[in-house]
Amino acid sequence: MRKNWYIIIDTESTITDKCADFGAIVCDKHGNIATQCAVLIKDFRDHSLFYDAKSKDEIWTIKGLERRQANYERMLESGERMIASVAAVNRWLDKVNREYSPTLSAYNIAFDTGILNNSGIAHSQFIDRFCLWQAAIGQWSQTSKFKNFVLEHNAFNNVTAKNNMTYKTNAEIMASFVAGEMLPPEPHTALEDALLYEMPILLALLKKRDWRKKVKPYNWREHQVNRHFRSL
Repeated sequence: MRKNWYIIIDTESTITDKCADFGAIVCDKHGNIATQCAVLIKDFRDHSLFYDAKSKDEIWTIKGLERRQANYERMLESGERMIASVAAVNRWLDKVNREYSPTLSAYNIAFDTGILNNSGIAHSQFIDRFCLWQAAIGQWSQTSKFKNFVLEHNAFNNVTAKNNMTYKTNAEIMASFVAGEMLPPEPHTALEDALLYEMPILLALLKKRDWRKKVKPYNWREHQVNRHFRSL
C-alpha cells in the first residue's frame, strides 16, 4: 500500500507581500520527516520584513522588526538558514511532488498560498490539499475541552473598536491544546513554526476519524467570547 505523505508549508512575508522566509516539512502520519526546506528567498532580500507600527503585538512593531532581522542574520551565520532563489525552491517542490506526491497543508492556507503566488513559488502541482486551521477549527475549537483550555490560559484576542472579542484559535494555542500544556510563543520563523506548532496539530488531527468531514472555515462570529463564556 502506498504511504501517505503530507507537506506542511509556512511563510514569513515582506512588507510587499512577498516570501522572505520559506519553510516546508514532508512527513508521514507518525511524524517521520522525509525531507525539509528552510531558506530565505534571494529574490526579495532587499524587501523589508512585514511590520505594523500600530500593532499591539510587539513582534510585529518596528522594534520587533529589528530583532527579527537580526535573528535571520544570526540564522544565516549559524547555518540554520540558507539563501535560495525562487527557481531553486520551485525545483525542490517539484522533486518533492515527484517523490512523495504529498497532501499540501498550511495553517491558514489561503495566506501562505497567496504569498507563494505573489512570489512566483509554484504549488499547483499539489492537487490534494486542505487548510490545517480550518481542520482544527472543525475538530476542536467549539468543544468544551478546548474552551476550558482557552479559559485556563486566558487565550483571548483584544477587544475591537466595535466591542467585539473572540477567543484564540491560532497555531500557538491549538498546538498547545493538543500538547496538553502551554507552549512558548511561536518564533514566527517559517520552518520552526511548521515543525514545532503546525506538525503536532496535523499529527493529532490525523488520529481522528472522519476529520476531513469536519473541516470548517473560520468565522469570527462563531468564536465570540459572549457566545461561549458566561459570567456567574
